[in-house]
Amino acid sequence: MTNGPTIFALSSGAPPAGVGVIRVSGSRASAALRALAGRVPQPRRASLARLRGADGALLDEALVLWFPGPNTATGEDLAEFHCHGGRAVIAAVEAALAGLPDTRSAEPGEFTRRAFANGRIDLAEAEGLGDLLCAETELQRAAALANAGGALSRQVEGWRERVLGLSAEVEGVLDFSDEEDSADLPECFTWNIAALAGELREWLARPRSERLGEGFRVVLAGPPNAGKSTLFNALVESEAAITSPIAGTTRDVIERAVAIGGVPFTFVDTAGLRETAQADEIEAIGIDRAKDELVRADVVLWLGPEGGGPDRAWEIAPQADREDFAPKASARFALSARTGEGVAALKTALVEAARDALPKPGEAALNARQHARLTEAAEALEAARTLSDPLLVAEELRRARLAFDRLIGRATTEDMLDTLFGRFCIGK
Repeated sequence: MTNGPTIFALSSGAPPAGVGVIRVSGSRASAALRALAGRVPQPRRASLARLRGADGALLDEALVLWFPGPNTATGEDLAEFHCHGGRAVIAAVEAALAGLPDTRSAEPGEFTRRAFANGRIDLAEAEGLGDLLCAETELQRAAALANAGGALSRQVEGWRERVLGLSAEVEGVLDFSDEEDSADLPECFTWNIAALAGELREWLARPRSERLGEGFRVVLAGPPNAGKSTLFNALVESEAAITSPIAGTTRDVIERAVAIGGVPFTFVDTAGLRETAQADEIEAIGIDRAKDELVRADVVLWLGPEGGGPDRAWEIAPQADREDFAPKASARFALSARTGEGVAALKTALVEAARDALPKPGEAALNARQHARLTEAAEALEAARTLSDPLLVAEELRRARLAFDRLIGRATTEDMLDTLFGRFCIGK
């Protein structure tokens, strides 16, 4: 177990609340129970107790629980105080805990960091837990839950075991290299490496987990007065953009993040694309930014003249309710954002497109760090496949194993851990 002070923090929602759960982890967790509750209850059974401060004054009547280590969330002795969730009650109990010897308030992510240090979770699971805490949509929740539950870790362990088996074959050849009847690598050896490298490449080709945080980026583009802002407001279901018959009303990029059908989106309204007078510097800047957004988009909804949008843009025939409505022969959707005609169908199509581009529900997804480590492993395997010298093959397989170890946290740095756990809330 981790050596260091015993830590405590409120692990439930911010007060006021119905119940406030204060968690204590460390070697003095049982001493904290004795000091405040007067006893240590039976393990893993809730018990009602009167909590008292150092002066004997009653602080609260609460449920207390005792979880002896190492089979706990942090791998240490753990205690919980389920108090009434008022601010004054929480403050009083925390003050009493802070007055105990070698006991202090926890830092952000410190409970999870101790769980990692004590082998209760690995690095990939910790990252998944962090993503789960930040999840705002159903897709984000499902992907984060898969990683937090160890889906990626189990896959990496399986790959690592296969590399160990390959390394054992190479070592067997090296052991007999000085013998008269020297051994050779089996014929299937190169095929096995290639098959494993292919699996890694398939994982590397999957959508990254960052896409879930950024959302599927949909940019509305076209000339002034094409109905972009009205459609933007209809898609995000709020009056986020000013609409006006005056050309050039939208002069900058407007973004809104929303979820549709559990899928995260970022909708972007842009300035009308047209040639501007040299003196109109502000509108010119807005148009330049609009052009930049076209490059970043996952999908561009083109509301301008047919064929005038960027490659692979969706042709939209807007303002279908107007008498001068101009249909498009290749329009995916003819719609009226003002009346709502066709908007629901557009949303459905966008959700389908986003589901194809984003990680699948419940499927483990790689973040940037994990992607980099898996790339290192794949490159090492590709190199090993092309080599004939067993010593060089053994070194490349060692590189692959090290990359897997770094991915799940067997080999890592304190700076990286500080960055990871620093984004957790206090009490987690």
